[in-house]
Amino acid sequence: MRVWVRGVVAGAVVASGVVGAGGLAGADSGGPEADLAYHGSVSLDRGRIDLRVTPLNHGPSAVADATVRLTWSAPLAARQQLPDGCARLGARVVVCRTGALTADGVGEQIGLRVRLQGTPSEVLLEIGTVWSGGVVDRNRGNDQQRVLVLDTGDAYYF
Repeated sequence: MRVWVRGVVAGAVVASGVVGAGGLAGADSGGPEADLAYHGSVSLDRGRIDLRVTPLNHGPSAVADATVRLTWSAPLAARQQLPDGCARLGARVVVCRTGALTADGVGEQIGLRVRLQGTPSEVLLEIGTVWSGGVVDRNRGNDQQRVLVLDTGDAYYF
């Protein structure tokens, strides 16, 4: 799904490097069930990405912690200053931890500012859960987002 919405700029995202410890999101382990989702905004201005992501859990069970993967279609610049709870995984990927999410709860906003190599006119951002602490998420449609971001400085909401 591509989201094209223009508006006010907002930006940031946070993540965790704990990938693979526990269980893949959506794996049917027969354990507790939760429904993770991500909403926020992203902007691109002359190679600078400003991203804000808020994790949500629609329940019915709480999630002790989860990891969201942020993948850009263009490579990131070699040097990045990432917030606590986030780690770089390759040329185009950053992962961030969500922290604990109560059932039917909203998590802490993740804020991230990164720089791309060069100044592309657009970039595709893919967002998705890669680890959910053993909780099963049968509704994968709302925890996976694709956002096309044009280099306008405008915020694109998802």
